[in-house]
Amino acid sequence: MLALAAVATLALGGLVAPSAHAAAAAPTAPAAPAAPTDPAAPALGPAVTVFDPSMPVSRIQAEMDAFAAQQVDNEMGTARHAFLFEPGTYGTAAQPLQVRVGYYTEVAGLGASPGDVTINGKVEVYNRCLGDGGTSNCIALDNFWRTLSNLTLHVDATGQDGCRASANFWAVSQAVSMRRLDISGANLSLMDYCTAGPQYASGGFIADSRIPFTINGSQQQWFTRNSEVAGWSNGVWNAVFSGVVGAPAETGYPDPPYTTLDRTPVSREKPYLFVDGQGRYAVRVPSARRDSRGVSWAQGLTPGRTVALDRFFVASPSTPVQEINNQLARGLDLLLTPGVYDIDRSISIKRPGTVVLGLGHATLTAVGGAVPLTVADVPGVVVAGVTIDAGSVESPALLRVGTRHGNNGVPHEASSDPTTLSDVYFRVGGPHVGRTRTALEVNSDDVLVDHTWVWRADHGVEPFTAGVSGDTDRWRTNTGLNGVVVNGDDVTATGLFVEHFQQHNVVWNGERGTTIFFQNELPYDPPTQADWDHDGVRGWAAYKVADGVTSHRLYGGGSYVYNRNDPSIHTANGFDVPQAPGVRLHHLLTVNLGGGVLDHVVNGVGGAADTTKVGVPVFVTDYPAP
Repeated sequence: MLALAAVATLALGGLVAPSAHAAAAAPTAPAAPAAPTDPAAPALGPAVTVFDPSMPVSRIQAEMDAFAAQQVDNEMGTARHAFLFEPGTYGTAAQPLQVRVGYYTEVAGLGASPGDVTINGKVEVYNRCLGDGGTSNCIALDNFWRTLSNLTLHVDATGQDGCRASANFWAVSQAVSMRRLDISGANLSLMDYCTAGPQYASGGFIADSRIPFTINGSQQQWFTRNSEVAGWSNGVWNAVFSGVVGAPAETGYPDPPYTTLDRTPVSREKPYLFVDGQGRYAVRVPSARRDSRGVSWAQGLTPGRTVALDRFFVASPSTPVQEINNQLARGLDLLLTPGVYDIDRSISIKRPGTVVLGLGHATLTAVGGAVPLTVADVPGVVVAGVTIDAGSVESPALLRVGTRHGNNGVPHEASSDPTTLSDVYFRVGGPHVGRTRTALEVNSDDVLVDHTWVWRADHGVEPFTAGVSGDTDRWRTNTGLNGVVVNGDDVTATGLFVEHFQQHNVVWNGERGTTIFFQNELPYDPPTQADWDHDGVRGWAAYKVADGVTSHRLYGGGSYVYNRNDPSIHTANGFDVPQAPGVRLHHLLTVNLGGGVLDHVVNGVGGAADTTKVGVPVFVTDYPAP
């Protein structure tokens, strides 16, 4: 972003936190680290590095440091990479392994359980310092697209200074996940309080993890699901916990702003690559759970099924889509190695139970208006670890699950084996011009969306004019009407981040939908009020439940406004839902980030989020009120 606009007082140390993202130019794509040398490793391509415990710590450190240094500012670049650790222990008391994680990087253990891979050291993300040659304006607002999973981390800060030694730092914002982790030895901090400031951060996701005392700090919003936590420091605007042992109670809302569900109604952990006791590679596909709490691996191997890697077609960015579809039609699953794939026709998932697993933030880019990924109206499909980008020709959608009135209008029953999207991210604009009508369209029933960031970019490296006129260029050129449209019934979203779309960011037409955690920024760039209004209404609500819906649940939702192109713009409501006994919203808020006005939180209820209280939320505890 071109200017930082908003502030919000924290409960921790008098810090402040704005929500607007900060832009940075993208350097050229760096060279990838060396290809894996372990002869037992499968052929996963040059963008995957597999380490084994016999390798010197210094070598592992050097390879990861080199890639992190190349990726620290490569926000809009094309490099992607996965660093995978075979079972064993890495780092010693004399030489801990202390690494940082940059853009489009996955760090994961290859054990069947998190305890099979142990790192003695630190795995961290620090602020990006954007001013004075990298010494000031230090923030985490754009620390996107990175993954840490499936390992045990014994924090060892030997050799670091006093501040850095105080925690393992994970200062991130959207499109970042921590999964299947067992962390001990020091605090986990979700903000980087060791740099020059302002140290802002803007949200993230933890699931299926056992974590120590956690410093939320400046994180404006955060979602933690099915985990164990030793303690939690504070919340800023919206901290949501679902099925978390040790989660703070929501008593006193909105001070602190905690939303706590004892159990998660529907959950399914993300598939993961692992090495079995005979050194063979396979993918574990966890089963869906109902009314779950705590980690999935507490009693041993996560319940589910194991699929040998030779049952996957391993694709690279040079693989033709037709070849991918041919292999899927043969009954194979799909492993996408890291890189950027140009997709000129749909990758079509038609078989029930198909698994599509991306490594290293594998990215599918629409070409010629294609829908990059489609899933038939069948149960049990799992798509995980994939980013989907709009292309310069408008696509009707970027991912379509099922067809409207699929199976000749006869819905299938899939409540015990829902099609699941885990860490599936969407982007419209940013590295290049992007256009789509809808990013994610869910037509099937019984679908689970477990952590997604659906982003119409508010900044990027497209050749737009700087400043306000650049925003006008973006509004006319990087087009996206809706981020998520749900037409299916019994759809659940756990961790729904959707931002900057030009009409309703979320449209929910299906019955009995549930969202646990929703984060939204309305578009920054409507040129005028007239461009933003519709049907006699001031603006588009971020979260719209269709008028005829009779049953819907939302827990912990926030919508933020920052009309930087025309600060006089008004939006009537952040949330717009039918007045029906079965439609219930629990813990809502709106926030002004420095421009425009959100007149009400939901259906005319709640005061205005205007520029007299920038960064100060307007809360509604329950709608309708009990």
